[in-house]
Amino acid sequence: MPKQPLPTEPPRERAYLVGVGIDGADSLLSPQDSLLELARLAETAGLEVVGASTQRVRHPDPKTLLGSGTVISTRDLAEEAMADVVVFDDELSPRHQRELERALGEDLRVVDRTALILDIFAQHAHSREGALQVELAQYEYRLPRLTRAWTHLARQAGGGAGRTGAVGGVGLRGPGETQLEVDRREIGRRIAHLRKELDRVRAHRGRYRSRRRRASVPTMALVGYTNAGKSTLLNRLAEADAVIADQLFATLDPMTRRLRLPEGRAALVTDTVGFVQKLPTLLIAAFRATLEEISEADLLIHVVDASHPAREAQARAVQATLEEIGAGSLPMVTALNKIDLVPDRQLDPEVIDAFERAIPVSAQEGDGIAALLRAMEAELDRKLVAVDARIAYDHGGMLARMYEAGVVDHVEHEERAIHVRGRVPKDLAKEIDRIALRRRRKTEPAPAQPGSSGG
Repeated sequence: MPKQPLPTEPPRERAYLVGVGIDGADSLLSPQDSLLELARLAETAGLEVVGASTQRVRHPDPKTLLGSGTVISTRDLAEEAMADVVVFDDELSPRHQRELERALGEDLRVVDRTALILDIFAQHAHSREGALQVELAQYEYRLPRLTRAWTHLARQAGGGAGRTGAVGGVGLRGPGETQLEVDRREIGRRIAHLRKELDRVRAHRGRYRSRRRRASVPTMALVGYTNAGKSTLLNRLAEADAVIADQLFATLDPMTRRLRLPEGRAALVTDTVGFVQKLPTLLIAAFRATLEEISEADLLIHVVDASHPAREAQARAVQATLEEIGAGSLPMVTALNKIDLVPDRQLDPEVIDAFERAIPVSAQEGDGIAALLRAMEAELDRKLVAVDARIAYDHGGMLARMYEAGVVDHVEHEERAIHVRGRVPKDLAKEIDRIALRRRRKTEPAPAQPGSSGG
């Protein structure tokens, strides 16, 4: 029987990339490294990269960002590479995008870094929460860019969008402007609805975190640059089943798993969305409910790709995002991951010293995981407080909670109570203090008997 031909995949859109270096602008990565990252983003989004160039400008052109001459040369290079879309390595203002589309011509679409990341997030958001967050970010991105979508109606109106004509002394709007306003209202309503839905998600997460705090189980969050190996590390630490893929933003939806620390205590560890330089602010705002898992954690595990030549710059990008979400001062342990890709599996001591409490590991093969767990436990121990209490047998379940959440150094079963010494989280220590039996001091007078006289 003849072999059936495999179905052919639709051809991918061809992308020409443009990096823009602005004199005096802060950038964590060099223009070349940033452009390489943009190429990875484009490939993750399903584009085929067919060319790239980096342009340096002293001052951004208010209309086209690059200046008219550079725009023309960019158009020629993109057309020569037979590109379908030109991708800019920065977020374009609505005006820049509109003017660039006019200058580059109808055959070339214009996409900026933010739109590319939003597209990747839309492809990878599998949960309802993730889909809501991405949809909100997309609408907030599109809202100020709606004008260009209705220019064809403005031409049909004969007057241009936003202009008014005087007929009989009455100002009339063209159909393009009318449709634009309708569209804006619809998007505004959708944004309001999505925000309400996400507020419900946020409240649900808040209640869940409150229950975890009452259980006094310490929580840790894996943070790091996208594709640093966080999901692989979660699987290694907690025998989880997180999705692993060698691409940017493979995991968006947070996953929390339970693990045992070396001394037997339980802890929860959460894998969160990866960071990237120039992460759009609107994405950070939309993913607020998810990112609160980071800011509410007891400890951060910063996963760094130790084999990446730009690892220090990537770590600075992560730290900048942590500062933005209010988690910059949380205690941290650094997992210098992928040492299996480093020559001789050895990192220069200066590299290790450049990071906070760094442990070289290979999440893929298991090297250094035991040392990382010990470092995580040591950091969590710093937050424990000492307790020395006698707990009535009626509250015997508290002893199990102490073993679960802290360190128990001494247990003695007395006649009326359990005498216990150890170290536990602060909230649990307060609970123990409330139920602990108090010993009466010898100098304390006995309570007066009913009917006794005071003289």
